[in-house]
Amino acid sequence: MIAALYIDAKRGPYAAMPGVDAWGIERDATQYAGPWPVVAHPPCGHWGRYAHKCHDDGHTGPIAVRQVRQFGGVLEHPRDSKLWRECGLPLPGWLPDEFGGYTIEVFQRDWGHRADKPTWLYIVGCDRESLPPMPAPQPPRQAWTPSRRVLDPNRLESSRPRGARGIVECMSKNQRHLTPEGFAAWLVELA
Repeated sequence: MIAALYIDAKRGPYAAMPGVDAWGIERDATQYAGPWPVVAHPPCGHWGRYAHKCHDDGHTGPIAVRQVRQFGGVLEHPRDSKLWRECGLPLPGWLPDEFGGYTIEVFQRDWGHRADKPTWLYIVGCDRESLPPMPAPQPPRQAWTPSRRVLDPNRLESSRPRGARGIVECMSKNQRHLTPEGFAAWLVELA
């Protein structure tokens, strides 16, 4: 068994997976007390780039770190999450911490997400040599979509044009936060 914590049990893939005890919003994942390894997806808004738009206080992040350290498994958060600094988690490429935990970076596009979605995984209880096989890397997605205004065709820009929106900004909240089914299966296998 694996416990999937802080997930969307109604719309996400975990509740339908055999061998997974899904802890959605209806259950208080902060109360999970074992015994199984966990796949933890604590809300990231408070810890990310868009914290100024977030209404979450971030209290579940450090609790999820403690749960992964205690029971083993994996915690998933966006690249550069401030949760890493807050909890003293090792950055990608660093040596494991005192709990044997280490961090790798993956791109959810490799599992079929519409956006690149660079993601950090803090892993405890599975050494690097035992990670499940990863899918073939997919090419990066265009980082932005043009705005509705017409851009001057004679003007070449190497950076994001003014008024353009990022792929993630153009996606619905559900599209942004739901874990691709293949990625969820890989995380469960890892845990």
